[in-house]
Amino acid sequence: QVQLVESGGGLVQAGGSLRLSCAASGRTFRMYSMGWFRQAPGKERAFVASITWSGGSTYYADSVKGRFTISRDNAKNTVYLQMNSLKPEDTAVYYCAADGDYSGAYYYRWDYWGQGTQVTVSS
Repeated sequence: QVQLVESGGGLVQAGGSLRLSCAASGRTFRMYSMGWFRQAPGKERAFVASITWSGGSTYYADSVKGRFTISRDNAKNTVYLQMNSLKPEDTAVYYCAADGDYSGAYYYRWDYWGQGTQVTVSS
């Protein structure tokens, strides 16, 4: 199995930056796709970004393209989400996810989840 722990959330002003980290444990980490999702109060959990196990392919929601960057360091068993030019509408709980054969936008297809970390962007 895979255990995921997010960190790096916090309060930031609009236009600022945050870097989220997701530390993974498990023998098969390097074979998993990794993703980031977010959920704002009263809204459905939404896809943010994902990266394949090799790091060769990345995917982004239209709302974050050009502002967010997903990356992974398999040697450190960690996936990152660099968030720049943050907007108030980015405010949400951000969740890290892992899956052995899926890297798409449908949250219910992902098998493993972290506990979430709060990101709040003030205007």
